[in-house]
Amino acid sequence: MPEQRCAICGKYSRKIASTLGVCRDCIFRYPERARAIAERAHRESRRLFGLPETPPQTPGGILCGLCVHQCRIGEGERGFCGLRTVRDGKFIHLAGTPQRGVLHWYRDPLPTNCVADWVCAGHERRGYHNLAVFYASCTCDCLYCQNWHYREIDPKTSAGISAQELAMAANRRTFCVCYFGGDPASQMPHALASAHLLAERGVVVCWETSGTAHPRLMDRAVELSLRTGGTVKFDLKAFDDRLHYALTGASNSQTLENFARAASRFGEHPSPPLVVASTLLVPGYVDADEVSRIARFIAGINPDIPYALLAFAPNYLMPDLPTTSVALAEAALEAAREAGLRNVRIGNRHLLSWDE
Repeated sequence: MPEQRCAICGKYSRKIASTLGVCRDCIFRYPERARAIAERAHRESRRLFGLPETPPQTPGGILCGLCVHQCRIGEGERGFCGLRTVRDGKFIHLAGTPQRGVLHWYRDPLPTNCVADWVCAGHERRGYHNLAVFYASCTCDCLYCQNWHYREIDPKTSAGISAQELAMAANRRTFCVCYFGGDPASQMPHALASAHLLAERGVVVCWETSGTAHPRLMDRAVELSLRTGGTVKFDLKAFDDRLHYALTGASNSQTLENFARAASRFGEHPSPPLVVASTLLVPGYVDADEVSRIARFIAGINPDIPYALLAFAPNYLMPDLPTTSVALAEAALEAAREAGLRNVRIGNRHLLSWDE
């Protein structure tokens, strides 16, 4: 795999993504210059699929308020997720309401490759299935997105499904539902509406999210999992906001706030755990030091919260990075334990490489 050059310091490395164009060290040392470079990368990423390049902040625009971006949408503009616009001065939802969600769903036999599989309620429910709900929209712009194909779905022309119709997909073998994507934060009103209906039918409600939803909506999601014995799986991509923005195009301020609020209730339902955290080990960017900072944050709330470290597979606009090495995974595991966490594991070990 060829080495790439950092646009700031000039260093060459296999662990610099050419699309991002800046190394981890410079993201911290020269934050303003690195952010400008990252912003160009994210604008290019968004242009590939005709998505708004930045969250609109139009003076006098209508506030969406559903996620961390707090888009103020002007006439004819779309919000960052691409699902909301303004026409004739009125706020229009293209999708993400109880009446219409843009997604696909499938039945995933249990046990499945859930991030929380080793501790979740469905781990020993053989013969049952998870109703996997994949939302075709997101509030982040991860340059390494593992599920980037959702961007190819046009919310204006795609067949939608109501919350009621989605809930009716459950049958007597449906043990749990998990909302992911993309990210359910971008269509949370639809997700919450269907989750309420499924909970009434005895289905365990789980979430897999970057945690960018408005705290009021995230609290409702957590409450449903608490009531049904489900798990909220938070993808904590980075602790430092500068690094988080470079990789995802979004701040992690609301993510950390939402995680802390949910994790403070961990003791109300520790088994199966109400909250599980995970981090993707991105070579050159998310290292053992970053994991240590995330782990200290988690342990400061409750050291028994499970934490999964996930192997990175080159994807989307970071295909030139190597896969996560065994050495990085083991160092991150040790760092998380030294930070005080008691239940840490390396997930998807089959993706790890011996190549440094």
